Amino acid sequence: MKPESYNSYNYSYVFGQQPFQRKYRVRFSQKEVKHIAIAAALVVGIGFSIGLYGNLFGGFLFEWTLDMMAIFGVIMTSSFLVHEIAHKVVAQKKGLWAEFRLTTWGALLTFASIFLPFRLIAPGAMMIGGSLQKREDIAKISIAGPITNLLFATGLLSLAFALLPIYENYAFLMFFAGYINAFMAVFNLIPFGVLDGHKIFAISKSMWIAIFVPSLVLTIISFLFI
Repeated sequence: MKPESYNSYNYSYVFGQQPFQRKYRVRFSQKEVKHIAIAAALVVGIGFSIGLYGNLFGGFLFEWTLDMMAIFGVIMTSSFLVHEIAHKVVAQKKGLWAEFRLTTWGALLTFASIFLPFRLIAPGAMMIGGSLQKREDIAKISIAGPITNLLFATGLLSLAFALLPIYENYAFLMFFAGYINAFMAVFNLIPFGVLDGHKIFAISKSMWIAIFVPSLVLTIISFLFI
């Protein structure tokens, strides 16, 4: 089954006076933790809804059990959170202010898609403020998120091949989860609009190629198994 719509894990820069001066320290505010918790709950809901929808209408090579839905929900949530936090870690190491915030329409659409046949995962975005001395730092902050999805995809596909001779259904679940991560990396690397790829491509085309090509390869490989 192919995901009908998985939106970007994008983030926004808010330029202005530097509010975060101390480098090499990653911190979370209480407000940010609350926003992350709500976003995580929404993504878990998406994970379970995909399994329920698959059992009702088909499209998968396996039948979803409750534990498979739970595993998939954890993978989806981890993929989302690690992607966002990767942007945050790199930005704060560069001395910038960076916190995750829910967006009203993103959260509402993500919640609504739990009950709809299409899926949209965009409950919020990483807000980044401050000033950078090097233009290349923007590319480094931007590429951090897609790299996490690429690593998730690599690990999940490796696990899928290991499970295939023993637990076929769980193997296909890992293929599907790996596909989503690889697809998310490719989608976010499209050099357009607010996507990560636009910032990376504009600053370093070689950096963009180095991450886009393996992401595309993993997307194609995982697609062939689902």
